[in-house]
Amino acid sequence: MPRATNVPYTKARRKKWLKRAKGFFSGRRKLYRTARETVQRALRYATQHRKQKKRQFRRLWTIRINAACRIEKISYSRFIAGLKRAKVTLDRKSLADLAVRNGTAFKKLVSIARDAK
Repeated sequence: MPRATNVPYTKARRKKWLKRAKGFFSGRRKLYRTARETVQRALRYATQHRKQKKRQFRRLWTIRINAACRIEKISYSRFIAGLKRAKVTLDRKSLADLAVRNGTAFKKLVSIARDAK
C-alpha cells in the first residue's frame, strides 16, 4: 500500500512557516526546518519584547520628566508627590510630552506641585 503523505496540507503548512520567515538571511528563509525554528524563536522574543517595551517607555518618560524638573530646580519625587497632593491626575506619558513640547505648561504644573505642600 502506498504511503499517504497528505501533500496539499503539508505543502500549505510548510508554506505558512516559510512565509513568516520572509526577510531572514540565507537558509533561515529557504529551509523549512531552520525557518520554522527561527520563526518560533522570533515569536517568543516578540512576546518578551512587547512586555519590555512598556517598561522601557515608562523609564524614558521618567527620565524626561526628571530632566525638566531639574531645570525648574525641583526633584522628580517632590514634583510627583506635589502633583498627587494637588490631585492632578496626569500620567507620566502626558507629563513627559508636556516637558518636551510645551515648557510653559510644564512650568505651571511645577508651580502647582510646589504650592501643594
